[in-house]
Amino acid sequence: MRKSIIALRGPKNQVDANRPFAVWREYENDLKQRTVSVTTIILTGAECRFACTMCDLWKHTLDEPTPIGALPTQIEWALKQVPKSDWIKLYNASNFFDPHAVPEKDLPVIAALCQDFERVIVENHPRLIRPSILDFAGALNGRLEVAMGLETIDPASLNRLNKEATIEDYVKACDWFVEHQIDVRTFLMLQPPGMNPKESVDWSLRSTAFAVAHQARHICMIPTRGGNGMMEALADEGNFTPPTARQLEIFLEQALLANHSSVVTVDLWDWAKMVGHCEHCREPRLERLKKMNLHQTFLPQDTYGCGGDLG
Repeated sequence: MRKSIIALRGPKNQVDANRPFAVWREYENDLKQRTVSVTTIILTGAECRFACTMCDLWKHTLDEPTPIGALPTQIEWALKQVPKSDWIKLYNASNFFDPHAVPEKDLPVIAALCQDFERVIVENHPRLIRPSILDFAGALNGRLEVAMGLETIDPASLNRLNKEATIEDYVKACDWFVEHQIDVRTFLMLQPPGMNPKESVDWSLRSTAFAVAHQARHICMIPTRGGNGMMEALADEGNFTPPTARQLEIFLEQALLANHSSVVTVDLWDWAKMVGHCEHCREPRLERLKKMNLHQTFLPQDTYGCGGDLG
């Protein structure tokens, strides 16, 4: 399946190994107690060793292993571009504890650059549990949090994603992180390939409850999107329908009303490209979701002057 996925890809974007792909400052809720500032850096590095069906992050990666010293250079540059924050996210379109993507020689240097942050958040595949994780966590002044993709607990949909990770792999990784006092962030997908749109919100809520039960500190729901070739092929076959704006809203409404012990948010990166909103409601609905993400509180829905049902 990997060969089929890669064969449908388009060209990569041009990137610079000495500059991150992006950096910005955002805000999050700290377990419903306070608002914290977060410096988010999308690092430029080697492509992920896994080829997931839905992934489009390969577009911003290098063709070769990440050079030693490149990531510290990127982080140093990025930290000068935004005001100091409480937390830092170091996302690299791959796996932070894969030496191909993040050279092990760079880990102590990166930890030193992160000494002023209360929390350091990185992303990693559930199967890549390495001793270097404990070394990196021990070198930090703050708390390490590792983000993993569970995606869904629907076995049929999960099997279509070519993640090379099972639900059991996710559970084992969660148990290991909790045992070593490392926090877990979980990525889920709203309406992955092969899922019935009428069932997708329910599966997402069930997947959220599963992640909460396995002590994920933060759960982020990502609307499944196209843009990598394979997703368009699945859509043409009738095996993928992008979720609507209203489905994303319903998920967050119900997840917050469930009053979970974890932070639950929705990813709004591609909100403007989602179907089901218009020029009248697009921005106010986005602002409502941002507020619910940040404050972890349900806010009533409105018609926003659309003159009809929200899509």
